[in-house]
Amino acid sequence: MTLTDAAARDAVASALAAPPARLGVAVSGGSDSLALLHILHDWATGTGTALYVVTVNHGLRPEAAEEAEMVRRVANDLGHDHTILTWHWDGTGNLPDRARRARYALMADWAAAGDIPEIALGHTADDLAETLLMRLARGAGVDGLAAMNARRRQGQVTFLRPLLSLRRPDLRALLTRRGVTWADDPSNDDPQYDRARARAALTALEPLGLTVESLATSARNLARARDTLSAAAAAQVAGMVRAEAGDLVIPADQFAALPAETRRRALLAAIRWVAGGDYPPRGAAMLRLMDAVAAGKPMALSGCLFATARGELRIGREPAAVAGLVCPPGTDWDDRWRLEGPEIKGLSIRATGESGLALCTDWRETSLPRTTLLAAPAVWKGDTLVAAPLAGRPEGWSATCLRNVKQYLSCFSAH
Repeated sequence: MTLTDAAARDAVASALAAPPARLGVAVSGGSDSLALLHILHDWATGTGTALYVVTVNHGLRPEAAEEAEMVRRVANDLGHDHTILTWHWDGTGNLPDRARRARYALMADWAAAGDIPEIALGHTADDLAETLLMRLARGAGVDGLAAMNARRRQGQVTFLRPLLSLRRPDLRALLTRRGVTWADDPSNDDPQYDRARARAALTALEPLGLTVESLATSARNLARARDTLSAAAAAQVAGMVRAEAGDLVIPADQFAALPAETRRRALLAAIRWVAGGDYPPRGAAMLRLMDAVAAGKPMALSGCLFATARGELRIGREPAAVAGLVCPPGTDWDDRWRLEGPEIKGLSIRATGESGLALCTDWRETSLPRTTLLAAPAVWKGDTLVAAPLAGRPEGWSATCLRNVKQYLSCFSAH
């Protein structure tokens, strides 16, 4: 069945709850994202939404710069502003993973700076099927196999995926009817990459009934199961957790009595609440963490410190993770703390650290763990400690944690 222009517009409209005043569109030059741009252009004409197109040039292929310029021409011809962002790989880590993280971070910063609250991405039903196969090969559980969300928050920006119900061949047919050409990335057919192998496998699996449509449907079903499990886990933990000095505290015996899957989700949500981040730790790391918590042994993971003492599991910031964070008064430190006090020039907010805590002779009277105070914010003037509100030296300063238990419980459903 041919995907008509009207049907494509309707699919996009149903994915966008309300027309925003400004909408970003991520366009690489490939067929999916170019189709997204053309469909959004048709849709926005009747809504008053201003489109801002962005392309990330990873610099990995000689053709990338030319393709980015091609997108600029297409965007400008349609009457939309276009920005090219660049990223250079340093040769370390897994390339596809590093490139993906960098791409999202660059786009999120670009959108925040331009007061663009949402960015539309060109992921399709084909991407759902390919991702499911890739994660099956890694032995992923429900969360890993579940479909990517149609909406995902990162910092101040929401990423939208309005094409998840549509197929890549249909989008290419739409572009062909309009006389629009697209760029093909050779890596999409390079068997050294997981996604290319998954695309090839889909062709072989089709005679068995394992089509893009059936696999995408399975991914959506798993997403509903994931959401149900997350909601149930949050409800179980809600009555036992409290927030204290930027840490989460749970009675150790009550936590140990929870089902293993609930404990896993509670720890993942804690990492999101304490340290932020857009990607959870890998499965093997989470298994090590669960074993450590069950044994009552301290462990650091993803910028968080997990420790059991006095019958309580405490999850807080790892001191080493914030040792280099510096910001001026009046801004949020570690995206979690706001300090207020006398206006004095030359001050900065940094972690209390070993040197600061050594100057807080009454810190034990706070009844807070030493590691919590080491990672807590303090006021400095150069190398001189001015105040450490949480460590017993307020000196007219107060420290407010910007996160609460309600926000922690919302992290169970953050994907």
